[in-house]
Parts: sequence; structure tokens; C-alpha cells
Amino acid sequence: MTNAAHLHERKQQRNTVLASVFGSVIEWYDFFLYATMAALVFNKEFFPDFDPLIGTLVAFGTFAAGFVTRPLGGLIFGHFGDRIGRKKILVITMLIMGGSTFLMGLLPTYAVIGVTAPILLLILRMLQGIGLGGEWGGAAILTFEHAPRGKRGLFSSWPQTGVPLGLLLSTLAVNLASIPGDEALAEWTWRIPFIASILLVVVGLIVRLKVEEPQAFKDMQKTGETVKVPVLEVIRNYPKQLLIGFGARVSESITFNVYNAFLLTYTTTVLGLSSAHALNGLLIASVVGFFVIPLSGRLSDRFGRRPVFAAGAAIALVTAFPVFALVDSGVAVFIWLATVLGWSLGACTMFGAEAAFFAELFPARVRYTGMSLVYQLGVLPTGAIAPIVAVWLVSISGSSWPVAVYVMAAAVIALVALSFAKETAHGDPDADLRARAAAEQARVDATT
Repeated sequence: MTNAAHLHERKQQRNTVLASVFGSVIEWYDFFLYATMAALVFNKEFFPDFDPLIGTLVAFGTFAAGFVTRPLGGLIFGHFGDRIGRKKILVITMLIMGGSTFLMGLLPTYAVIGVTAPILLLILRMLQGIGLGGEWGGAAILTFEHAPRGKRGLFSSWPQTGVPLGLLLSTLAVNLASIPGDEALAEWTWRIPFIASILLVVVGLIVRLKVEEPQAFKDMQKTGETVKVPVLEVIRNYPKQLLIGFGARVSESITFNVYNAFLLTYTTTVLGLSSAHALNGLLIASVVGFFVIPLSGRLSDRFGRRPVFAAGAAIALVTAFPVFALVDSGVAVFIWLATVLGWSLGACTMFGAEAAFFAELFPARVRYTGMSLVYQLGVLPTGAIAPIVAVWLVSISGSSWPVAVYVMAAAVIALVALSFAKETAHGDPDADLRARAAAEQARVDATT
């Protein structure tokens, strides 16, 4: 490789990381902003005919709707991402996600247009889910396939940092919108974070358009190995990989959404505490998680995907009861510590290792579709309903301990799934593809 080519490759790697991180930040900012407002505002402004806990349960129903449509987005954009390219799809997903969030900020409430308000909110939430369904797999694959050998875990973990950064930005935005008081937040300031998100989308598009397609996809085009219907090939030829991915995903998804979405509702509605307790805890956890995720990705390059992912599940398993004991104390500092233990150390450790782990389950020709199926279908019976299940468990038991058991059960499922997985960190999943592409290029050169 010439010096110029090497410099170009390094520049593309840097641009890819920046584009993927920035795009991921926008997507997760939008997604988390809704989750927070579902607990603080939407349960009253869009579903006002219920008592607070039931109103929150209904609001979380629309929250879950975003998860329900994520597999649809994963299927659609995974299909075209494997056929026409990763980059093109990521531009489309950003526009869908950002546009939906912007329009949420303009929605009239139930008091203005009645039942039409929650219906429109539900539709926009479903569009958010479709956008995010295609975004995650594409961003992770883009960095994974651009990564230098030996750093695939680190590189593909960077888009995952969009999760704590998006959570951090959305929580900061909610805190700022809350400054005028709860009454102002309910009446109008909640709209500002939604409307302002369009500025992030514009910047994100500018960055993302500078990225090239990864070499793996170029090699697929060169050898003619793109698949007509990727989802059928994944289901037919990689069922074991799908099941392993689904099982591993259970703990990360449930842990993540219980400690993110449910804790805010639990501390405010059940414990009667100020929303600042949980919001500040999420801010602190986001900062810690930002460092945990790339560290986890880097450790997975060195020690393997399985042990690092398993470490995160084990943390979720052993900290579940201590976390809720700390939360039930009602002491702000203890709630912050609980959020860091459960969210930053448990969920984010798994999150940092999972992008490379899932990417290495599938060959390049169906990688976008395979990853999207694992990530988005896996979230339906887990993260999509985790806040609802947690609220229901508290409502029938009057205690938090069943939620702790719920988190622990998910961790056990993940550990069992990981026991069936092969370690893939130290191989080269695209070596054969590159060899075929080189042979095809040599053949073409010989005939010209």
C-alpha cells in the first residue's frame, strides 16, 4: 500500500467513526427523549384520562410501539444495506428518525385535538422505530468493516457510545426544559428538545455524506456475491447464529431499558421523589458509560467477545438486588450509584462488545440483515416490554424485588446463550471474500 493510499484509508477510518458516532447520537437522543417524556409529560398531556401509574403504562405502550416497528426497519434497511450499500441506507434512516422527532415537537396535545393526539404520537413513534431499526446495524457495520485488523471490537464500539451520549444529551435537554418548572414543562417547554433535534440532523448528514462504502461491500460487488433476498439466506443458513444472538441480547436489552426508562417512573410515581434524582443518576451513568463502552470493545479485541459480554451479564446478575435496594433507600447519591452499577457497568459492558460479536456471526453478504434481525427482533420480547413488565410487577407486588428477579433471569439466559457461541475475535471474517475479490480483479486485469 502506498503512503497516499494509507493516509486515505486512515482518513476514511476516522471519518467513519465520526459519522457513525454522530449519527448514532442523533438516533438515540431522539429515542431516549421520547422515553423520558413518556414518563414525565406524555402520560398526562396525551393520555390524561388515567391515574398516574396507568397513564404511564399507556404512555409506555407507545414507547413499546417504537420497538415493535424496529424489526420492520431492520428488515427493510438490512435488505437494501446488503444489496445497494451501507452508506446510502444510513442517510435515509437519519432523515426518518430526525424528521419524526421534529414533528413530535409540533404535535397538539389531547386537550386540543382529543384522541387524534395520541394516535399521531403513536404513528411518529412507529416511524422513529423504523428509522432506528435500520440505523444501528448500518452504523456498527460501517465501522466494523472499515476497522483495521485487531481493532474491530474497538471501532465497532464507537457507534455504541451514541447510546450514553444520546442519553446524556436528551437528559440534559429535559433538565433544561424543566428549569421553568413542572407546569411549564407540561405546557410547552417539553417541545423545545424535540424541535431543536433538527439542527443535529443537518450536521449529522453533512458528516455522514463524506464516508465511503467499506471495502467488504466493494468486494461483494466485485465478485457478484450480493444476495437477492438476504433475510431468507440468514434464516435458512444461520439459524444457530440467530438464536445465539437473540439469547445474548436478552440481558443487555432488559437491563438497559429497566434502568433507563423504568427507574425514572419508579422513583417519581411510586417512591414520590423528584425527577431530578433519577435524571441526575442517568447523567452520571451516561458519562461513565461513555468510557465503559469503548473499553469493553477494546477488551473484546484482546480477550474475546464472549468473556467480555459474559462479564456484563454477570454484573447485571449479581447487582440486581443491590441496585433496587439502593434505589428504594430514596437517597439521591444511592440512586446515582445504583444507576451506574446497573446501567453503566452492566448494560454498557455488554453493549461495547456486542456490535463486533453480532457482526462476526454473519458473512458480509448478509451481515446487515443478520445483525439487524438479531438486534431488532431480539428487542421485541425484551426491551420493548421491559418498562411495561417492570411497572406491572411493581403494581401487583407493591415492591421492586420482582423487577430485580426479572433482570437476573435475563442475565442467566444470556450466559446460557453465550456458552454455545464460538469465539470469533481473533479471526478474519472477510479473508475469503478479499481473496476472491483479488482473484477476480486479477482475472479482469489479465483480460484488459
